[in-house]
Amino acid sequence: MDIAGYCRIPQTLFESITFLVQVLPLRSVPTFIELVCGAMLTETGFVTQAYLALPMKRNWSSYYKWIEKGKWSWVAVGIQMARLLIRLFSQPLWHLIIDDTLILRSSKKAPGSKIYREHSKKPNRPEFVRGQCWVSLAAVVENGLQAAAIPLLSRLMRTEGNGSKLTAAKTLIRVIIPVFDGLSVRLLLDSWYMRGGLLLSALKVGLQVIGQVRKDTALFRAPEQQTRRGRPRKYGEKYTPADIEKRPITPVELFIYGKLQWVRYRSVIAKARFLDGRLVRAVWVSFEDDKRGVTKERLILSTDIHLEPYEVIEIYAKRWAIESMFHLAKNNWGWNETWQQSRQTVHRWLHILGIGYALPQLLAIKGGDEVAKLANTTPWREKDPVTAGRVRSGLARIFGHFPIRDWWNRKSRKFRPPKEPEVAASTRKLSKAA
Repeated sequence: MDIAGYCRIPQTLFESITFLVQVLPLRSVPTFIELVCGAMLTETGFVTQAYLALPMKRNWSSYYKWIEKGKWSWVAVGIQMARLLIRLFSQPLWHLIIDDTLILRSSKKAPGSKIYREHSKKPNRPEFVRGQCWVSLAAVVENGLQAAAIPLLSRLMRTEGNGSKLTAAKTLIRVIIPVFDGLSVRLLLDSWYMRGGLLLSALKVGLQVIGQVRKDTALFRAPEQQTRRGRPRKYGEKYTPADIEKRPITPVELFIYGKLQWVRYRSVIAKARFLDGRLVRAVWVSFEDDKRGVTKERLILSTDIHLEPYEVIEIYAKRWAIESMFHLAKNNWGWNETWQQSRQTVHRWLHILGIGYALPQLLAIKGGDEVAKLANTTPWREKDPVTAGRVRSGLARIFGHFPIRDWWNRKSRKFRPPKEPEVAASTRKLSKAA
């Protein structure tokens, strides 16, 4: 290994980690850096695998004890990740996504483990499974046509009490929204979370909401001006399926879900009864398949009535990024193996794994010559898009050879690579120890 190989690591990575550790106690920073870098390099979510991915400087039990009993807050780390996104990506408009996912478990002793209904309807899987339900809040970062969902905060549902996924979603919004103060933010939800209580609380803090709802959602025309005495009417005539079918269909070609697709839609501005009569943009949308057939029509609502119908469709398509995030985080960055004995510990370790997934993803989205050189570990894929997995492969070839705990400068409070003579000295120490 070339001792100057660390020079190929983008400076953005060092700056990002330096920014993240600002919310941690000073004595916890070196351990946090080692575990985050270990989580970036391993495909499984075991603490032992993260420990073995790097030449750690402490005994393995020290890292377990720090995760369990260290004086630090996983909520503060998630909030700091949101601040990092705003710092790295100067987007005029931000999209937040809330959704939930199941992590399967076989033991009743796992925190939050209970029987849930499996909504994905995957083959060879029962309708009801035992698992942990996580409600996650992610932010969409974009660079041209590239977009990805970055996990910010996740909350494990309890097995007892009256807490629901809607309550968890409200809590996540309340915690994260001060970070985006002064910025335009939209909230993207799937049909399960499009409930009046959650939407009204989101609107109260200044969020605009876009999501899919049931086709039989009660929508009404605005009432005509009333001249007679008495209480004015709140709703006009109700939109019936026959009224909707009379609306003209508009075909348009949009780049959504990673490709150009022909979409048909019809739209109205109506009052939604479940939002206490608030005006919304309702868009009925269907897709044309490869055989020129038309898919089933779906209804999307937007609380921002100034958006054009095709804009509502394009924006709602960004919600799919969280599904890709769940797939990669669970199967390639170890969320499936986040086994810990207490609720607090499993929250802490899952958020460390989330940062380990987020940092390579941010480098891939941000791009640049440094990232392209780092990801070029396979010459036959040189012209392929830079992905988080390719970035991780490049980091694994470098980080695994250096004791990165020594790269944290306690005096300047910066995480940075040392000068070449210092690396040579530390490498000789490692070879003698081996």
